[in-house]
Amino acid sequence: MKVLKSTLAIVTAAAVLGVSGFAQAGATLDAVQKKGFVQCGVSDGLPGFSVPDATGKILGIDADVCRAVAAAIFGDATKVKFSQLNAKERFTALQSGEIDILSRNTTMTSSRDAGMGLKFPGFITYYDGVGFLVNNKLGVKSAKELDGATICIQAGTTTELNVSDYFRANNLKYTPITFDTSDESAKSLESGRCDVLTSDKSQLYAQRSKLASPKDYVVLPETISKEPLGPVVRNGDDEWLAIVRWVGYAMLNAEEAGITSKNVEEQAKSTKNPDVARLLGADGEYGKDLKVKKDWVVQIVKQVGNYGEVFERNLGKNTPLEIDRGLNALWTNGGIQYAPPVR
Repeated sequence: MKVLKSTLAIVTAAAVLGVSGFAQAGATLDAVQKKGFVQCGVSDGLPGFSVPDATGKILGIDADVCRAVAAAIFGDATKVKFSQLNAKERFTALQSGEIDILSRNTTMTSSRDAGMGLKFPGFITYYDGVGFLVNNKLGVKSAKELDGATICIQAGTTTELNVSDYFRANNLKYTPITFDTSDESAKSLESGRCDVLTSDKSQLYAQRSKLASPKDYVVLPETISKEPLGPVVRNGDDEWLAIVRWVGYAMLNAEEAGITSKNVEEQAKSTKNPDVARLLGADGEYGKDLKVKKDWVVQIVKQVGNYGEVFERNLGKNTPLEIDRGLNALWTNGGIQYAPPVR
């Protein structure tokens, strides 16, 4: 899988939305099928979400969402190429048609969903919230003790507003230092240029795992915002939006039904459960509505995994990030992950 580093100039959304042709909605699936792969925008290197391994293969839950889309469309999860994008580049790359889907730890907000020519399909890859990472030697146990702190923040993110709101609401002062990439922010914390690194908590755990001495740093207990992270597509192409949405829902439904990468083929052949039969294409033609083959869910789960498998492989307790499922557990297990049925 080829990894592309975006060199797109940052232009205004208004200029981008004026682009004709491919950037206009309605033809994404046709274009993807014609070129033979999904072009997926991911982060510029965030462990657990999207980061290249020693061979250059992009690993992470965001990357796996794109692989699942490729599995549904082509029956082959390898038919995806990745563009690594920083926070400033990501929306421009999607608006212009440089990428087909943005799957890059991106928060769903009203202004992004309604005012930028973009659309969030509604499948939330990861429920998150902004927090703070500090060196233990700073001696603080709560965000309320950060009055006067110098804080590293990644530019072009919702974190900037969230931190400003939190400090103003709590009558605290701080000095922000912004960076274009998450790695630059983390290195500045490690060097002592700033007292605190702030971002979504999942990103803080990921960045901590990359520091020279991760155990010297702690994520403070406060979560100061709601950050539902999920894939993004261009507005107006309902066909493509539906595919991305139901790929995510299929992964959740598979986990809830106990369908895994190891048993999915057998379940498709032998299940007596009507819901499972519909999900796996053994009953009905529900893939036809999405313009995919009837075994689209089988291919997703077989090649990529159900949601729980993807979570545990990239973020779970047996990874360097050691993240609990928490809110991202299924609704049946005390979390809020819930998917409508395939029927």
